Amino acid sequence: MDVHLKNAFVLGAGLGTRLKQLTAQRPKPLIPICNKPLITYAFDHLMGAGVTKLVVNTHHRPEAYAKTFPGNKYRDTPVFFRNEPVLLDTGGGIKNVEDLLGGEPFIVYNGDILSDLPLAKAVRHHHESGNEVTLVLRSSGGPLAISVDKGSGRITDIGGKLNVEVAGKFLFTGIYIVNPQFLAKIPPGEVISVIPIFLEMIRRGGKLGGVVLDEGHWWDLGTREQYLAVHRYLKDTRQSSFSISHWIDPSARIASTAQISGATVIGAGAVVGKGARLEDCILWENAEIASDASLRDCIVTAGAHAEGMHTGTDF
Repeated sequence: MDVHLKNAFVLGAGLGTRLKQLTAQRPKPLIPICNKPLITYAFDHLMGAGVTKLVVNTHHRPEAYAKTFPGNKYRDTPVFFRNEPVLLDTGGGIKNVEDLLGGEPFIVYNGDILSDLPLAKAVRHHHESGNEVTLVLRSSGGPLAISVDKGSGRITDIGGKLNVEVAGKFLFTGIYIVNPQFLAKIPPGEVISVIPIFLEMIRRGGKLGGVVLDEGHWWDLGTREQYLAVHRYLKDTRQSSFSISHWIDPSARIASTAQISGATVIGAGAVVGKGARLEDCILWENAEIASDASLRDCIVTAGAHAEGMHTGTDF
């Protein structure tokens, strides 16, 4: 039986401190991946699973969201933004948009991941298991901090906080499915993570479960190294599960003598001068590369200028 959830809450308020100057101009979920804002891949993923209403919390540079999504829509799907002048963390952020979620089950999705996991399978598992909250897990790809009881499928520990020894430990993907009654467990107006609430559910025998999805792809794009690496992977494998329009924007101006190689992305309005050499670089919109510059593994942010010879530098 197919089960579809109409509402999703995408966490868009993070500061992106690990990406440093890359997130000075915009929130981390708006950094471009192959010339598309990262958060739009989450939107595509959720809409492909049947979601028809997107809710996003904001904090750092909220005006960037308004500019990116004029009319508060994405592909004709409504996007409801709610700003947090003071960051409320994951639990507080969910509670703060309770009125927008319609009293129905919903999907929570971290705005700084890139994934094509089979969400329909997770939603079906959540429905059939009777869980109040179901965490989407993987067997590898990051810290294995979630302990799961193999027999019941229930979460027994998170990050070793409860000192419960089990054989199976998994990565938490930052995607979870939530029934509306969970919202009553979150105190209103408080800065609070979902983790202590999950731990209290475990202590009380609550219905906190997990579903392991090792199919598909999942990346946490928290560092510049991961940011560059995912572009190299997408270039090498030509993944069709992600909606990539173009690696070089048609409005970019590239000198005929410039050399472009590897997983290089060039954004709208960017200019690449004569004799410039770019290998595995990411150029945001309106970036400028001087003539005879040589860049490798570099990121040139919007409107920035780069010249000379550099490896692993951000501009």
